[in-house]
Amino acid sequence: MVERVDDLARVVARQASTLERLADEGKARAQRERAGADVPLVVELFALHEDARTLAGTAGSDTERSAFETFAARVERLLAGRGGRLVEPTPGAVFDALTMEAADVCETADPEADRTVDTVITPGLLVGERSVRAARVVVRRFRAPKAEATIPG
Repeated sequence: MVERVDDLARVVARQASTLERLADEGKARAQRERAGADVPLVVELFALHEDARTLAGTAGSDTERSAFETFAARVERLLAGRGGRLVEPTPGAVFDALTMEAADVCETADPEADRTVDTVITPGLLVGERSVRAARVVVRRFRAPKAEATIPG
């Protein structure tokens, strides 16, 4: 009887070990799938998305504009499904050097607006947490007004 209990204990221990190994392999596979997004495909989808948005902006009619916007929205859903995410900072957002590129700088008299986004030129692309294409933005820089010199008279 003792031998059978020992045999059963060994079988249960082996099964538990096998289950743990399978669970670990499943977690590792899921992590690889999340991290291993098809980056070349996502980059091509991003380019297609930008082309559709450009066409929507230059469309000759409301019908064409609507069709291109609908197409761009579908491509954006495909991007998200493949692990991509658009980076579209809003005006006033704090400049983030990890996801944005300062394509130009404009002056502001408001010290609170220093180093914030004025305008988005082109959106960026993240795949997972990796910035594949930085969003190109115009950044506000605070410049204190110069004191006017007075001429003694």
